[in-house]
Amino acid sequence: MTPRDASDPSNRWTDLDRPPLNAAALRKALVREGGVWSEVHVVQSTGSTNSDLVARAAEGRAAEGAVLVAEEQTAGRGRLDRQWTAPPRSGLFFSVLLCPAEIPVARWGWLPLLTGVAVATGLSRAAGVDTALKWPNDLLVTVGGEERKAGGILAERAADDGVVIGVGLNVTLREKELPVPTAGSLALAGAANTDRDPLLRAVLRSLEKWYRRWRTAGGDPAASGLQETYAAGCATLGRTVRAELPGDRSIIGEAVAVDGDGRLVLATADGVQEPVGAGDIVHLRGV
Repeated sequence: MTPRDASDPSNRWTDLDRPPLNAAALRKALVREGGVWSEVHVVQSTGSTNSDLVARAAEGRAAEGAVLVAEEQTAGRGRLDRQWTAPPRSGLFFSVLLCPAEIPVARWGWLPLLTGVAVATGLSRAAGVDTALKWPNDLLVTVGGEERKAGGILAERAADDGVVIGVGLNVTLREKELPVPTAGSLALAGAANTDRDPLLRAVLRSLEKWYRRWRTAGGDPAASGLQETYAAGCATLGRTVRAELPGDRSIIGEAVAVDGDGRLVLATADGVQEPVGAGDIVHLRGV
């Protein structure tokens, strides 16, 4: 039998630069008495970890702190139902179930922003790479002096009292594998470490820390330090942006703040400060 080239995309499991995750070691490191993470499952391939975990929660088969990780997602989704694709074992594709029942639902909108802070903090320590946050849910890295999207976050309601938060992060994606020229990866950004096991542990431990802090503060983004930390790491603030809103409406202005409800505040040319709670944000150049 002739060995198949590991660079062949059809040869799914022989890329020596992309070893599989160690599920047993992840469970041992993350699941502990009194901790947030109650279970860690790793599957070889699935359509979407978010869809799977939302379904499990609806059927009563997942408790708070459930973590579902996929080596490959075939139907991963971003915001606005955009597709997220990447080669097997080239990134971290996972979802978690959180149930902050005692926190007012109005403050649950901070959870994707909290996750962004946690991912950026964890990667800074474990990968040695700076990750900036683009409001509301993109993770940016710098490749060749240019900002590129390396990951994204998607939050969805689950059952009556939960939220499933999904994270997709390109770790070892190579230039020729990029789905679009504006995409990036930790490897392309010069990360000191691209071993997915310690990266995932660091991200989930960081998420646990921030989630506990936020819940202890009753979901208050200011008291928990979340609002200030998010603003410090947000690449959108201080820039001129275009907000593409539902109903084919758009606003151009300077992003000046993230308010207490997690909305992006734009200062427009006519002197109005307008909060944006949902929409696509485009960073404009030369404006």
